[in-house]
Amino acid sequence: MTESRDSDEVALGPTGGPSWRTSKVAIVGAGAVGSTMAYATLMRGSARTVALYDINKAKVEAEALDLGHGIQFMPMAEVIGSDDISVCADADVVVVTAGAKQKPGQTRIDLAEATISLIRKVLPPLVEVAPNAVYVMVTNPVDIVTYAALKISGLSSTQMFGSGTVLDSSRLRYLIAQHTGVAVQNVHAYIAGEHGDTELPLWSSASIGSVPLLEWNGIAGRGPLTSEVRERIAREVVESAYRIIEGKGATNYAVGLAGSRIIEAVLKDEKRILPVSSLLQDYHGVSDVCLSVPAIVGARGVGDRLEVPMSADELAGLRRSAEALRAAARRFGL
Repeated sequence: MTESRDSDEVALGPTGGPSWRTSKVAIVGAGAVGSTMAYATLMRGSARTVALYDINKAKVEAEALDLGHGIQFMPMAEVIGSDDISVCADADVVVVTAGAKQKPGQTRIDLAEATISLIRKVLPPLVEVAPNAVYVMVTNPVDIVTYAALKISGLSSTQMFGSGTVLDSSRLRYLIAQHTGVAVQNVHAYIAGEHGDTELPLWSSASIGSVPLLEWNGIAGRGPLTSEVRERIAREVVESAYRIIEGKGATNYAVGLAGSRIIEAVLKDEKRILPVSSLLQDYHGVSDVCLSVPAIVGARGVGDRLEVPMSADELAGLRRSAEALRAAARRFGL
């Protein structure tokens, strides 16, 4: 893999003249999440080529054609779609969104068995055609699926990771911003642990501007973030996906944007801190489980995990989350 993935980088060609080094993203699964992620990636100008792969030939070709018709109104790129896995060849980033669809009332863990079975089939040929790509697992339940995918693929825990709680953290920041009346871009807070029911907000390290969140007294008639308010926000973060699925059948816009942001961090080697799900080894005493903690994401994938200071309750919550995922992994023979 090259150190820099910027789509406008110039390299010397075989004759000594300039040759454009382009970036390619392959998205596996052309359903609601995959097609929306392709759209977000194109709109952000993140990659020069976006390849969609799906076993449904008519669906994937139609999605690529529909996206291609709008290229005039986006940064220049090529969109290709196919039911032939070779469409993913030589990708810089492979994003896996394919999986069993979550039904109303169904937990993410309930999805695991069918999704892991699918991953066993699709991942080996993907690695064969794109061995040097950074792999981002998005399909749910993302932590268990990422753990299984690492074992199935044999890829390193740097080269493969999950989207984790990047979206959950965005939901958290949105709700904090709504309560406090400040711009969401000025809220700095993370969700850690499982992308699911045992996830936890890291309140003790969160801030609004430069003010520690736990010391926020409120402005413009809006009150502080009391323990009751924080509990309500944390509950809403966990339940929001279920509400959206119940109302419209799938979550796709926010997860598409979150995924495109991860893609960009890799392709542009941004060294951006994102709460992705990766294999932890002695992180606050937690090992051999894929969980989300703030980590540095760049061209080589996921790098150092930041040992964020945690309160005793937060540390206990992280360990409970790890135990829940270990139990799920044992249930599926991982």
